[in-house]
Amino acid sequence: MTQPAARPYLTLRADGSHEIEVKRSRFICHLARVGDEEAAQEFIAGIRKRYWDARHNCTAFVVGAEHRRERSNDDGEPAGTAGVPMLEVLRRRGVTDTVAVVTRYFGGVLLGAGGLVRAYGGAVTAALDEVGLVERRPVAVLLVAADHTRAGRLENELRAAGHVVRELHYEAAGVRIEVGVPVDRLPAFHAWLAEATGGSAGAEQVGLSFVEAPWSDAP
Repeated sequence: MTQPAARPYLTLRADGSHEIEVKRSRFICHLARVGDEEAAQEFIAGIRKRYWDARHNCTAFVVGAEHRRERSNDDGEPAGTAGVPMLEVLRRRGVTDTVAVVTRYFGGVLLGAGGLVRAYGGAVTAALDEVGLVERRPVAVLLVAADHTRAGRLENELRAAGHVVRELHYEAAGVRIEVGVPVDRLPAFHAWLAEATGGSAGAEQVGLSFVEAPWSDAP
């Protein structure tokens, strides 16, 4: 499993597929959101099994937000005319944790190297436009400790300041308030907490989560 990113990154909004036709050849692009290389390979195997009768099932994937792994395969097309242009589209869009398989049913007309590059790259581009992207933004999960008499007021202050209170953990010694804070706002949050509580409360980071927001690269 790839390690979670500490920076925002782009990935698919959802799994999906889209088909284009080029000179009677059908190019069906299947896209899936995956967490690691093993999941990408499993998806590829599933598409190849499903479309066993197709002339080609060419592939490309990018996984990992911090340390990316990239692979592509032409699956019998002339070298560099299918998998590589598919991978270039994923790179150009800046997406990761994404696998693309383009299934080709030959229409009887040879496309030439340039035509193949445009067709395979175009199939992935059209599918990405159809499915859509999201930006995954990292959120630090913090536990803020407070005694029972202070917890209710602190929770209200957190919410009033716009911080996301995820859960309350009631314990014998007090209450631990679980808060989600965007990673790039951590210094500001710690400063706010110190001021709001007179320095009596601290926050311990216990995990990392993500929120997703629609993404468009349109100007």
